[in-house]
Amino acid sequence: MKKLFLIFFLFILIALITLTIVLSTIGLETNKLSNIISKKINQKDNNIYIKLNNIKFKLDIKEVNLFLEAGEPVINYKKIDIPTKNIKVYIDFTSLIKSKPKIQKIFFDLEEIDINQFKKLSHIIKPSNLKSIINNKIKRGKLNSELEIYVNKNNLFENFIIKGKVSNLDIEVMDGINIKKTNFNFFGDKKDILIKNIFGELEGATIKDGDVKLNIYPKISIKSNFTSNLRLKEKQFFKYTNLLKNLNLISDISDLEAEINNSLIINFDKTYKIKNYSFKNNGKILKANFKFKKPVNNFFSKKTINTLSLINSKITSNFNKKDNDIIISGKYSINNKDFLSYKLNNKIEKEILNLNLDAEYNQGISVDIINYQKPKDLVADLSINLEKNKDYLKIKKFHLNEKNNSILIEDLKLNNNKVTSLKKISVKTKKKEEINNDFDIFFKKKILITGSKFDASNLSKVLSKKTSTNNFSKINKEIEIDFTNIIAPLSENLKNFKLIGVVEKGKFIKISAKGDFGNNNFLDISMKNDKKNNKKYLEVYSDLPKPLLTEYSFFKGLTNGKLLYTSIIDGEDSRSNLKIENFKVINAPGLIKLLSLADLGGLADLAGGDGLSFDILEINMNNQKGLLKLDEILALGPSISVLMDGYQDQSGLTSLRGTLVPAKSLNKLISKIPVLGNIVIPKEVGEGLFGISFKMKGPTGKIKTTINPIKTITPRFIQKIIERNRDTK
Repeated sequence: MKKLFLIFFLFILIALITLTIVLSTIGLETNKLSNIISKKINQKDNNIYIKLNNIKFKLDIKEVNLFLEAGEPVINYKKIDIPTKNIKVYIDFTSLIKSKPKIQKIFFDLEEIDINQFKKLSHIIKPSNLKSIINNKIKRGKLNSELEIYVNKNNLFENFIIKGKVSNLDIEVMDGINIKKTNFNFFGDKKDILIKNIFGELEGATIKDGDVKLNIYPKISIKSNFTSNLRLKEKQFFKYTNLLKNLNLISDISDLEAEINNSLIINFDKTYKIKNYSFKNNGKILKANFKFKKPVNNFFSKKTINTLSLINSKITSNFNKKDNDIIISGKYSINNKDFLSYKLNNKIEKEILNLNLDAEYNQGISVDIINYQKPKDLVADLSINLEKNKDYLKIKKFHLNEKNNSILIEDLKLNNNKVTSLKKISVKTKKKEEINNDFDIFFKKKILITGSKFDASNLSKVLSKKTSTNNFSKINKEIEIDFTNIIAPLSENLKNFKLIGVVEKGKFIKISAKGDFGNNNFLDISMKNDKKNNKKYLEVYSDLPKPLLTEYSFFKGLTNGKLLYTSIIDGEDSRSNLKIENFKVINAPGLIKLLSLADLGGLADLAGGDGLSFDILEINMNNQKGLLKLDEILALGPSISVLMDGYQDQSGLTSLRGTLVPAKSLNKLISKIPVLGNIVIPKEVGEGLFGISFKMKGPTGKIKTTINPIKTITPRFIQKIIERNRDTK
C-alpha cells in the first residue's frame, strides 16, 4: 500500500513539474477564452479595441500566477493601430473556475515604433502645448516600450507601469537648433515618470549622465540633473544668436569650451502653467571669446573694448522665478591682452540688479578732470558694487587702487543718467612721485569739497568741452570748496582757494571765490543771479591770465598782463567781454606764421624771440545755441595791431577774418606830412595807416591762414583806434 501511495505521489509530482515546465515555457493553447477576455478588456474603455488570437495558458514562476498570452494581437485605440508583439493577461485563478474571469493585470510588449507613428496618438494628449511640442518639435526617433495595466476588484483601471527606451531622438528646441542622437531609458506610472541615462548632442554641446523625474500626482513637477559639455566654434555659435537677443552688445562667440553640471526643478499648477522653477549650474568655463556688435566705450580710457575673453573660470548660478544669481571667477582679457584675475557676482532680485565685481585691471586710465593717468600694463585693483533697476543706477562702491593712487566713490545714485545723490568721493593720486590730488567730496546739507591738493591742469579743457546733457540737473544745493593748493596749468599754483556758492539744477547761480597765486597776485571770481530777469552776471579777475587761457590755442604764448572777464548769461546764451592789458606774446606759432606770410620777417623773428608787446587785447563775443560769434577782437601794440571777427561752431570749426597793421616807415613818413598826416593819422593815434588783410579757417589744430598781399588803407581800424584813444583819456 505504501509503495502504491509513493508511486502515485511521484506521478502527481512529475505531472505537476511537467505541467509547470510546460506552462512556464510553451503554455497550453486555448481559444475558448479569446472572445471572453477581449470583451472584458473592451468593456473597460470604449476607445479600446482588442482582439486576441492564439491564446495560451502560461505560468509566471516569479509571481506564481497564471496568465493568458496572446501573440500578435490586434490593438486599436481611437481607430489607431498600436503594433504589439504580445499581450499577457493575468487572471484570478478562482474566477476561472467560476467561469467569470477577473483580470488583475494586462501586460503589453509593444513593437518598436517610429516617433512619427506615435504622433498619430498626439490628439489624445493633454495639455495642448505638449501636443504641439510632440507634433512640431520632435523630428525623428525610435520607441521601445512595455506597458502593464493593473485592474482593481471593480474591474477598473487602477494603475499602470510603462518602461522602455527612446533612441536616436531628434528634437528642435529653437529655430534651427536641434538636440540630436538622443537616447534615454524611461519608467513611469500614474504618479511619476523617471527618465534615466540621457545622452544627446546639441550643436556643439554634449548632454550626458542626465535624468528627469516627472511627478504627476499629487502635484505636477519636473526634477532633472544632467551634465553638459560645450565645444562651440564660431560657425556653430551662429545658430545660437537668438539665445543672446537680450544681450544687445554681444554679436558673436568665436570659441566656447565649458563643462557644466545642471539641476532643474519646475513646479506646475493644474493647468500646466509654471508656478515656480529653479535652475542651478556649477562647472567651469575653459575658454570663451566674446565679440561686441559695436566697440564698447571704456569709462576710463579713450580706447574701446572690442573683445572679451575668459579662461579657467568657475561658474555657479541659480535662476528662479524670484531672483537670478550668477557667480563667476577666473581669468579675463580685454582686446586679447594679458589675462588677469576677476570675480563677478551678478544677482537679479525683484527686477533689481546687484552686481559685484573685483578684478585686476591693466588698461590705461585717463581721468582728465583730476589730471590722473594710469599707464597701461600697470596692474590696478578694481572693485565695483552697483545696484540697478529700470529707473535708477546706484554705485554703492567704486574703488580703483594702484600703488599710491586711489579713487573711491560711495553711494552715487543716478536717475535717467542724472546724479541725484552722493555720499562721498575720495581722491588721492600722484604724478611723477609727487602728490597732485588729495581731496574729498561730501554730499550733506551742503556740497563740501575740501582737501590739501587738487590738480586743475586740465580743468579749463574739461569745462570747455561741449556736452548736450547736464548730468547734474537734479542737484540743488549750496556748495563750499576749500583747497590748500590748486595745481594750475604751467605750474602757476593757486593757494588757499575758497569758494562759496549755490548750485541750482546742476549749474552755479551764485559764486564768491578767492585765491592767491603768490607775489601779490590774486584770482577773484564772482557770480550774481538776477532771478527777476533770469540772468546771471559773471566776473573773473586774475593778476595772472596765463593759467586761465592755456587750453585755448588762440592765446598760446601769452605772458604777463592782467585779465578781466565779464559775461551776462541768459539761459544757454551769453554775451561776454574779455580784456587783457600789458602783456607779451612769445613763440606763438599762429602769430609767427601770419607774420611770415605777410612778409614781416623781422616781426616774426621778434615774436619767436623776445616776444611782441601789446597794450591791450579786447574780445567781444556772443554765444547763441552753441555758436560762438567773435564780434570783435582788437589787439593794440607798439609794433603791430590786429582787428578780427569771426565765429567758432560746436564742431570746433573756427573762421576768422581780420586786418594786421604793422608800424612801418611808410606810415611814419605819412604821419609827418603837415596837415595831411595829422588829418589821416592824428598824432595822438600814432602809427598804423596801411594794413594787410588775412583769413584763418579750419578745425582745431588744422587752421589754414591766407593773406591778401595788397596793402590797403584801413579806415575801420583807424576809427577803432580813435575810439580807443578817446576812451582812455
